[in-house]
Amino acid sequence: MDGITILGTGEYVPDTTATNEMFAKFIDTSDEWITTRTGIKERKISSSTPNFMMGAQAGRQAVENAGLTPKDIDCIIVSTCTPDFFYPNTACLIQNVLGAQPCACIDVNTACTGFITALDLARSYLAMNVYKTILVMASERLTNQIDYEDRGSCILFGDGAGAVVVQKGENKLYYSHSGAEGDMLESLYCKVYYDKNNPFHKEDDFLKDKIDTPQKERYLQMDGRAVYKFAVDAMAGAVAKICADSGFSLDDIDLVVPHQANLRIIQAAIKKMNVDESKVYTNLETHGNTSSSCIPMCLAELDKAGRLKRGMRICLVGFGGGLTYGATIFEY
Repeated sequence: MDGITILGTGEYVPDTTATNEMFAKFIDTSDEWITTRTGIKERKISSSTPNFMMGAQAGRQAVENAGLTPKDIDCIIVSTCTPDFFYPNTACLIQNVLGAQPCACIDVNTACTGFITALDLARSYLAMNVYKTILVMASERLTNQIDYEDRGSCILFGDGAGAVVVQKGENKLYYSHSGAEGDMLESLYCKVYYDKNNPFHKEDDFLKDKIDTPQKERYLQMDGRAVYKFAVDAMAGAVAKICADSGFSLDDIDLVVPHQANLRIIQAAIKKMNVDESKVYTNLETHGNTSSSCIPMCLAELDKAGRLKRGMRICLVGFGGGLTYGATIFEY
């Protein structure tokens, strides 16, 4: 089974740092309250840089790291649930900034699972020889969707972008599994907000009994308990599935990079997977939850630290709004 070869990685980290103490100045919380419940000490916030520009900077770094130029890219696949435009898509905006015309440009949105989805799509294109070199990235500006009067959610999220350049990995292993529970949409959602200025439109009755406040019309909404239970079961189940399919156990895996949602979720999922904590990489403490950007940002950090070695078996696993989930094992 042909997998992928990661040629280069990149990331963009905003320069504005929001500490727990800063949040305590405008909402009823404290550093101790946030840290013990989430594991987060600070998060990076993009105060002025648009989402697509964050992605472009991460993408440019990945291309340069791969020893290529933007013209070598055949396709750009971007995961984002926080686009700056409905259209053009984020990939087209990034292509324009990088000067990567006329490559294909594709956006995907499976929320926080998105980078795994994008990587699966890239692997399929490469396996079918549709494209030779693909820039896969996730870029998220979640802080635009947050209600800063909701102390349960506003403390969790940060901004950032991560990217990898991939080509076909001849005779390299690659296994993945993904799924969704669409009936759990009320557990985690952010509704698109439209101005009510169309004289032909009637009131939207969909979930009117649930989406019944201005905050629910505009901002991210989350049922923390429901998400916690789903996340732990879904991530552990997805990893068990690909281990069964591949014939590997987690003892055979060198590195696990989970979605950086909440330290309690990660710890509970690790326990259920029965994986050695020393194999698990996190950056949650300093970045918060950056949605689908978490995993590629972690990969870029690992690469910079010299911790990614050829032949390593790496497991990526995540979950997100939908509710979606996914995991992959690949040989680096």
